[in-house]
Amino acid sequence: MTILSTIFDNFTDAGGGGDFIGRYLHVLFGITWIGLLYFFNVVQVPAYALMEPGARGEALRKVTFRALWWFRWAALCTFLTGIWLLSVGRLWDWKGQEGLSISIGVLLATTMFLNVWGVIWRNQKINIASSEAVAAGGQADPRAAKAANAAGRASRVNTLFSIPMLFFMVFTVHFSQRYKDPTGGKIVAYVLIAVVIWAVMEASALGLLGGLDNAINKAILADHRKTIGAGVVYLLILLFIGWELIIGS
Repeated sequence: MTILSTIFDNFTDAGGGGDFIGRYLHVLFGITWIGLLYFFNVVQVPAYALMEPGARGEALRKVTFRALWWFRWAALCTFLTGIWLLSVGRLWDWKGQEGLSISIGVLLATTMFLNVWGVIWRNQKINIASSEAVAAGGQADPRAAKAANAAGRASRVNTLFSIPMLFFMVFTVHFSQRYKDPTGGKIVAYVLIAVVIWAVMEASALGLLGGLDNAINKAILADHRKTIGAGVVYLLILLFIGWELIIGS
């Protein structure tokens, strides 16, 4: 039996070739997406802050523009292969610990995907077009500064969300079964904690809680180190309060 015949045998069944290929592509596209997310936040943004306006504008047009192409399409491919895995693996039928864990991962990943296409890319187009106009001798777009800030906040909250999101994508299959099968009340309590933190951070990043420069954004999303730290705290809350204390091992 060849590898091709094995892959295409029962292709659309859970654990079949389609599941395997989808999982491989999901990881490959996800590495590209999240890798570029971290490049933007921990390398590019701090470096741009040290550059002169002209050099920053040239880097924006020649480096960021290209990186954003890979970034947004990798995000889309990650999202689509994730839907494929949910379909082939029938993950919507998952109950108990696995279902609860994957649901949090899916919520955060979907939010991140929507931020990429609905906020980051939409605003970065304005920022890049403004830089191109200035380079050609024209005037900067007055919307550019606000657009750059909006894109930056969404990118930072995506970095925050990526930490618990990646954890629970792995935790679902490899560790969640060690915990008790959660009951209705425990599920509600856990989901409430997860969703309240998610909603507050996403609304804050979108500027819905006092604007883009509100106190939460300044304290958490203005510095990549604080953003990563907050992502770790979010994960620890979900893990130790949610899984250890509420659900129980």
